[in-house]
Amino acid sequence: MDVGFGPDERILWPASVLAGVAMCGAVYDLTRQVSSRCFKGYSGLNEMHKVEWNNRGFSTFHALAAAAVSFYLLVMSGLFSDDAHSAAVIDRKSWLSDAMFGVSLGYFLTDLAMILWYFPRLGGKEYLLHHGLSMYAISLALLSGKGHVYILMVLFTEATTPFVNLRWYLDLAGRKGSKLYLYNGLALFVGWLIARIILFAYFFAHMYLHFDQVRSVFPLGFYSILTVPPVLSLMNLFWFCKICKGMVKTLCKAKQSAKTD
Repeated sequence: MDVGFGPDERILWPASVLAGVAMCGAVYDLTRQVSSRCFKGYSGLNEMHKVEWNNRGFSTFHALAAAAVSFYLLVMSGLFSDDAHSAAVIDRKSWLSDAMFGVSLGYFLTDLAMILWYFPRLGGKEYLLHHGLSMYAISLALLSGKGHVYILMVLFTEATTPFVNLRWYLDLAGRKGSKLYLYNGLALFVGWLIARIILFAYFFAHMYLHFDQVRSVFPLGFYSILTVPPVLSLMNLFWFCKICKGMVKTLCKAKQSAKTD
C-alpha cells in the first residue's frame, strides 16, 4: 500500500481528526446548554438519558455534515464523473474528501469511546461492529488514497441518522402519538430505503462496472472492498426490517385512533 503522507497530509489529516473530536465535544456541550434552556423536560431526565440526548446531538451534526459533503463531491463537483478526468475513478480524491474522512474518524472515535464507557447503554455489539468497520474502511482509504468514491457513498448513508435521532427524542418526550412522530417515521422509511438499500445496490453495480479498477487496488484494499460493504449492507437490511415493523405498528395505531375520533 502506497501511503500518500506528504507535507499537506501531515497537517490536514491530524488536524481534521482533531477537528472531528473537538466538534463532538463542542456540539455535545451546546446540545446540553440549549436543551436545558429550551426544553422543559430535559432537566427531568436521568443522567443516562441526558448523556444519550447530548450524544445524539453531535451524531446528528456529523450526519448532516457528512451527507452534505458526500453529496457535493459525488454529484455536484464532477470529481467522479466518467468523462471529467483521465485518472481512474478508484484513484480520484481531493483535499475535501481527505478532510471529511478525518472529521468522520474523529467522530467515530469519540462516539466509540462513549459507547465503550457506558456499554451497553448507548449501543450494543452491533454498534461496535458498525463503528469498527467504518473506521477501518475510512482509515484505509485515507492512507492509500484509493476508493474515496465508495467511502463517500457509504458516508452519505448517514443522511438517515437525523431521522433516527428525532424518533428517539420524540419517544423519550412521550410524543409517540403525535403527527410529527408519524411523519418522521415515514421519512425514515423512505430515507433508509433510498440511502441504505437502493444506494448500496448502486454501490455494488458501480463496483461491478469498474471491477478492472477495483482489482488494481493493493490486496488488503481489494479484499476489504469485497467484504466490508456486504457486511454493512446486511446490517442495513437487518435494521430496515426493524424500521418496517415499527412503521406498520405506528400506522396501525394511527388508523385505530382516527377511527375512534
